[in-house]
Amino acid sequence: MRKPIVTPSVNDLPPEVGQAVLEFNQGEFYACHDTLEALWTEAREPERTFFQGVLQLAVACYHLQNQNQRGAVLLLAEGCRRLNQYWPAYSWVDVASLVEQAQALLECLQTNQPPQAWPKLHIVTLAPISPSVGVDDGFDGE
Repeated sequence: MRKPIVTPSVNDLPPEVGQAVLEFNQGEFYACHDTLEALWTEAREPERTFFQGVLQLAVACYHLQNQNQRGAVLLLAEGCRRLNQYWPAYSWVDVASLVEQAQALLECLQTNQPPQAWPKLHIVTLAPISPSVGVDDGFDGE
C-alpha cells in the first residue's frame, strides 16, 4: 500500500509553476522545459519527482514538434511512470487526466497512428493557477 503524499497548497506554489502550466498548455514546450527544470533542480521530494515527470512529458512533446518520435516515446513512458505515484491528483494537477492523455499519445505513437490522430496534452488544474501564483501582491483583503 502506498503512503499518501502530502501536497502543497496552491497558495504555497512558486510563480514559476503557473508559468510552466501556461507554457505547457500553449505548446511552448522548450520554454516549459526551462521553467520546470529550474523548479526541479531546487525542489525536494515529493515535488522533485513530480516536476521531473511533468518535465519529461514536456520534453516528449518538444521531441514530437521536432519529428523525434523515438525520443518522445521514451520520455512519455518515463514521465507516466514517475507521475503514476501521484495518481489521481497532486496538489493542483489532475494527474489522472494528464497520465491518461500521455498514455493515449504513447499508444498512438507505438501503433504508428498519423499525427492528426495524436491527442494534444493539456495540464488540467484543480484550482485556478496563474503565472503570478504565490506572489505577494501587497493586498491583505482590508
